[in-house]
Amino acid sequence: MKKTEAIQKKIHTRESLQTLLDSWCNQGKKIVFTNGCFDILHLGHADYLSKAADLGDVLIIGVNTDSSVQRIKGPDRPINDERARLFLLASFLFVDAVVLFDEETPYNLINLVQPDVLVKGKDYNTEDVVGYDIVTAKGGKVETIDLVEGYSTTALIQNILRTEK
Repeated sequence: MKKTEAIQKKIHTRESLQTLLDSWCNQGKKIVFTNGCFDILHLGHADYLSKAADLGDVLIIGVNTDSSVQRIKGPDRPINDERARLFLLASFLFVDAVVLFDEETPYNLINLVQPDVLVKGKDYNTEDVVGYDIVTAKGGKVETIDLVEGYSTTALIQNILRTEK
């Protein structure tokens, strides 16, 4: 299989993800879930996602659609469209599946995935993480991970715009 095909196989709809989830659960795999916009991938994202992957056997990433990014970040975002963001995230060796969500939060997607570990950055209080109730009700854990200081998509965009002037 070509590398591009292997990457494409990690990009899922909710329906195709369900088939994978059934298989992984039958194998007793520990499922980790996180989500975000991931507009312009940077060191902070790679560090965060690799640490999230270390918390289990399978890492699934919920990715905001273009329209949901616009609702959250404004009309000038995303910089990279959802197709590009999915492909780039799926290209990480430690990522097992990526799937889009268009809702305001990934709550319904988390309910589908039923992860053993739900991960967000340390800028969140554990109890405030969307899906906390779903994960803890089934005996799972919500983990927060330290973020690499000085790396954010917003700061990166501001630096680029400052450089253009």
